[in-house]
Order: sequence, then C-alpha cells, then structure tokens
Amino acid sequence: MKLIYCHADVYNPGGMERVLLNKLRWWVQRGGYEVMLVTTDQHGRPPFYDFPPEVRMVDLGINYKDDNGRNPIVKTLSYLRKRKRHKQALTELLMREKADVVISLYPSESSFIPDIQDGSLKMLELHFNKQFRLQYNRKGLLRLADRIRTKQDEKIVRRFDNFIVLTRQDAEMWGHLPNLSVMPNAVVTAPHIEHKSGNHRVIAVGRLDYQKGFDRLLDTWALLPESLRATWRLDIFGQGEWEEKLKQQIVRLGIGASAAINKPTNKIFDEYAASDFLVMTSHYEGFPMVMLEAMACGLPILCFDFLCGPRDIIAQDINGLIVPDGNLQALAGAMLQLMMHPDQLAQMSAHAKRISEAYSQDSIMKRWELFITDQLRKK
Repeated sequence: MKLIYCHADVYNPGGMERVLLNKLRWWVQRGGYEVMLVTTDQHGRPPFYDFPPEVRMVDLGINYKDDNGRNPIVKTLSYLRKRKRHKQALTELLMREKADVVISLYPSESSFIPDIQDGSLKMLELHFNKQFRLQYNRKGLLRLADRIRTKQDEKIVRRFDNFIVLTRQDAEMWGHLPNLSVMPNAVVTAPHIEHKSGNHRVIAVGRLDYQKGFDRLLDTWALLPESLRATWRLDIFGQGEWEEKLKQQIVRLGIGASAAINKPTNKIFDEYAASDFLVMTSHYEGFPMVMLEAMACGLPILCFDFLCGPRDIIAQDINGLIVPDGNLQALAGAMLQLMMHPDQLAQMSAHAKRISEAYSQDSIMKRWELFITDQLRKK
C-alpha cells in the first residue's frame, strides 16, 4: 500500500513533526507500506528529526513562508500565484505516483487536494482545533478575516473522504459531519528513561510563540514565594519568534536565577527524567504531544483548561491538575501544592506513567491501519 503525507516542512522541532516522524517510522517498520512525505517549504534544509531512509521525501519548492512579513497585498498576490503552482506540481506528482491514500496535515493543499482525480483516498488530519484561528484574539479586519476563514474551514473539511480530529472535545465543536472521526496521537517513550521525583525542577516544552503562552508561565513563576524559587528551577525548551521577548520578561520579573529559556533538544526524554512535573499554559492545542510524552516519563501535568486536550487526557487530582484558563493565581497554587507535598507528587507520577497503556504507539497505529483498510474497502 502506498501512503503519501503532505506537510509544509519538517526542519523545525515541533510536535506535529514528531508525531509525523513516529507514524512514518511505524509504517515502514510494519512492512508492506510505501511511504512518501511531500513538503512545500523545506528549502533544502535537513529534517530536525531523523526520518527513516525508507521514507521518500520530496519538496515542491513552493516556499509560502518566504512571504511572511511582507505587505499584506503583496503577500496575498504572491500566495495566489504560489497556490496555483502548488496545485499543478502536486497534481503532477499524485497522478504519477498513484497512491492508495493521500493525507494532508492541513497546510495549503487542503483547499484543492480533493479536486485531484488520481484515484486515491483523501484524508485530512487536523492537529489544532476548530477555533485555532480565533484564539489569537486579533482585532478589526484581522478578526473578521479569522472568522471568515473559520467558516471556510467548515466547507473544506466536508470535501475530504475522511476528516480526522484528535479529541472528542474538538469533534463536538465540528458537529455531526458524516466524514468525521477521532483518532488521538500516540505516545512514544524512550525505554531507558528512569524517572524519580525530587529533582526540584519544573519543565515546559514548545514553540516560543503566542500559542504556547509561556509569558503566562513566567508571570505565574514570579508569583511563587521567593524561598521556593531559591530551591526549585523552571526550564523552558523551545525556539521561536518570542525568544527575545521571553528572555526580556525573565529579566524584568527578576527571576533569572531560577528560570531559563533553553534551546530545543533531541534528548527531551532525558530532560523529562530530570524534572518533577510539566506545566502547560497554551492558549489552544490540537492534541498536546508534550503532555503525553511527559506523562509517559512519569511527570504529572499542571495546565490551564485550554482547547483541546487536557479533558481527554488528564484525570483531575490523579495524574495532573487542570485550572481555569488564564487564572495565574490558581496555576501558582497548583504548582505550590505539588512542590510542598512530595508524597502527592510521587503518587501522581506513578499514575501519570500509566498513560502509555491507553496511548501506546502500537495500539494507536493499529487503529489507523484498520481504519484505512476499512475506508479503502468502502471506497
């Protein structure tokens, strides 16, 4: 069976890229699958993660991201030209390859890929949630544009043979679509990891941008008693456009002795093992892989009640704590609770590790295998 995945690029250390890597690795190890990854903005850069050599990687060289930061009118005109070129290049590739299944991860081809008559089953995976455009809370014409594009999304997703979301909560927001299915991401753990509580370290992982809300985390850290910040440490791992802003915030808050922004690492599981719990202050997610990975390593999760993920994954007061979205005082209180009660922290750590049973790579990918086989049979 031939599978083709479409994604913008894989040179960044993002959660989507890590999920994609794990899926493609499973397919090639499973045997009987030919796998291709088609990108638009790789720009000749090497993948951040080590994709298996069996995965054929093709970049179409469209380079949408080259227009970021340009005049809106110029950017729009350039986008329309590039989209036309993208459709032509992808059509030629799919007609040549004759794949059984083509899966879009919701980059630019999602608007036209159902029109390509290559005979393949067309699937759309959403790794955000339905409201992701609106959660930036932009104002004026930009807000109007976000609302229009959200309405357009509702039309786009209906055109695919299958539309897959990651959580039950997100599925409820989309409503009763005939092609809608829920398929969570899997968790992959490093088998050598030995985690024990008592590190006096809090960890956060993700892109340094608005979505992840690390500015909210730093403000919360500053609310903790200075005596605790003298013995505990906060380490944030990531890169992105907010890096300098967050570093300046650390200086402004006077928390530089206990909080730091760190570069992304390929050994993130070692960092989980050296921490006590993970904090997530995102404004929104699709299905937070960082949450699953950290829990599988034995880290309880403290997070805001953002859309989507926490309610599907966290059992309150058992393997983590969810507090009202944006309530910094409540989050600081939850952090303080675990810092001051090591027995509770250890119990929650033991429960967190059990997440691997429900979200193991093998069980989730076998669900994918059965799902795809069934959909091809129905086609």
